[in-house]
Amino acid sequence: MKIIITKYGLCLSRCFVERGSGESTRPHRPTVEWPEPPLKTVCVRTGYVYVISNIGAFGDRIVKIGMTRRLEPLERVYELSGAAVPFRFDVHALIFSKDAVGLEAELHRHFASQRVNQVNSRKEFFYATPVEVRDALHRFAGQHLIEFTEEPQALEWRASRNGDAGGTARPGGALTR
Repeated sequence: MKIIITKYGLCLSRCFVERGSGESTRPHRPTVEWPEPPLKTVCVRTGYVYVISNIGAFGDRIVKIGMTRRLEPLERVYELSGAAVPFRFDVHALIFSKDAVGLEAELHRHFASQRVNQVNSRKEFFYATPVEVRDALHRFAGQHLIEFTEEPQALEWRASRNGDAGGTARPGGALTR
């Protein structure tokens, strides 16, 4: 069992203990049962690197390269596909890695000159095609890359452009009702 000692645990282990008659005895370290640390604490570098795009919101030359430690990595993609964007994100790759932090950082360094927001590095969008990211992943992820989808499904966006969503598509692709 790997034990992680927190600041609270260190403070607790340094406490003074008084005994029965009220006399102070010399300080000693009490016996402390340490709980099993949560898996997330032990495995801070393990997780999934994801490559997603949203052709309807950003076009076909912008991807997001991110990382999540969630047990269900698609939850993060669904969260990002919420109310802030008009269409859902398409997943090009989900790569499980024992060093997801390092893999994500390596990809971010590789595409640094293509970062959409050059001021805020927490924004993980890059001017790149899914194929360019796939090629970089082959170099960095190696055997971890099992499946990669180059062409986004973009079901909602395509249905909206074709007028299949109950409205009519305008020339610019916007939907009217």
